[in-house]
Formats: sequence, structure tokens, C-alpha cells
Amino acid sequence: MTTQKRTVFYVSDGTGITAETLGHGLLSQFEGIEFRPLRFPFLDSEDKARECLARINEVSRREGVRPIVIMTQTNPELGAILHQAEAFFIDLFDAFIAPLEQELDCRYTRVMGRSHGHANPEYNSRIAAMNFALAHDDGVSDADLKSADIILVGVSRSGKTPTSLYLSLQFSLKAANYPLIPEDFERDHLPSRLKPYRNKLFGLTIAPEQLHRIRNERRPNSKYASLENCRYEVAAAERMMRREGIKWFDTTSRSIEELAVQLMQELNLER
Repeated sequence: MTTQKRTVFYVSDGTGITAETLGHGLLSQFEGIEFRPLRFPFLDSEDKARECLARINEVSRREGVRPIVIMTQTNPELGAILHQAEAFFIDLFDAFIAPLEQELDCRYTRVMGRSHGHANPEYNSRIAAMNFALAHDDGVSDADLKSADIILVGVSRSGKTPTSLYLSLQFSLKAANYPLIPEDFERDHLPSRLKPYRNKLFGLTIAPEQLHRIRNERRPNSKYASLENCRYEVAAAERMMRREGIKWFDTTSRSIEELAVQLMQELNLER
């Protein structure tokens, strides 16, 4: 059976995070279709709009099927240029702003990038959380762990870094992550620097076969990537987390978005 393929343009006068997040959520409901994303962030001039228009039409001609354009564009003139393209459009502002204007009896202000503006406290909080996650990635630093909202633990390549970054970007959480390594398993106890923060610890695990495939792409034919070693590390990590009372989540078949929501639910329960 041939897999249907469609190109998706994510177009925005800002970062495009809103368009891509919502668009991914919508498109994930359609199985059997391979979506190829193309991103056009910071589209804030006529020249950029016409360049994007040409690219959309070029893809439409080459592939013989209309690409999908998911966009957040506050400038109506630039939006009108883009709508000349041979494409199927999902304009998120058009879809949601007009009904909100009617409900609130108020016209929205067409301020480009307002949702990510530096005057926005939420924006500043997300940037601070992102900086924290980067500074506390993979056990690089244990300074200021008391300020962490959550600390993820697990074997190398189990998904700790992308999950930490997603939590910081989407939920403004100060997320640190710490690898469980063979030396920890030999000592058979949790790293001492993590023990004071047991209530902030959550574990990630993964099927050894999947871990083997991921590691083998990074270090082919190494002991680190061998299936036998992956099985040993995963089993040892799960045994340690079980003994230490650390709740863990399996990343094998879960998306980062699903993991993040489950972790947020656990944090809300704790709080």
C-alpha cells in the first residue's frame, strides 16, 4: 500500500510555534499520510510573503496536489498575498479571532508577535525556563536543583532532553534531567546529589530494542549501543526506580506531547 504524502507549510509572522503545535495536533489524527513540514517563521514583509507564495506554488506544481498551509498571520495585506497560492489554507487567526471578536464585542489589535513579545510575563517565564533546562541538561550542572520544578531521570537516549525542553517551552517549567549510568547501577543506589530532591524525580524508560536502534545511529557497533547492554541498563534503571519509589513513564510509543501532559497531571496531583 502506497503511503499518501502531503507537504505542510507552517507560516507565521512570529516564531510559528503556535501554528506548528496546533497544526501537528490536527494532522496527527490522520493515519496513513506522511506529512512533510516546511517552515516560514517571521514572515513580516511583502518580499517574504511573495517568496513564500512562489514556494507554495512550486510545491503544488511539482507534487501535483495542493500543499496544506497552516498559518498565523496578523497582517491582512500579507495574508491576502499568501491566499493567492494554490493551497488548502487553515488560517488559525481567521478561525478563532472573528468568533472571539463577536463574543467579546471587541476588535483585536493586529500586533505582530504579541504572544511572544518581551513585555509578556509568560514569554519571559518560558525563556527563563528554557535557559534553566539547557543549563541542567544531562546532569551537566547540579547547581540550583532546588529551584527545579521537575527532574527527569533515565538511561542515556531515553528521551529526557527533548521532554525537558518541551516542558520548559510549553509550560514554563524549570526542568532538569539526569542520566542514570552504569556506575550508578554498580553502586546500586540513586546518585547522592539527587536524593534531596526525591519528590521532584520522575523517570523515563524505553524498550531495549528501541534504545538499541537509537544508540546504534549515534555509536554504531559499540558496547554502548549493543542490545545486550541496552537490556541491562533498562532493567537496572527500572529496578532502581522501583526501589526508590520513583514513578516512571515508558517513552517507547508515546510522543513528547503525551509525556508532557502526563507529567503535568502528576505534578498537579502532587501540588
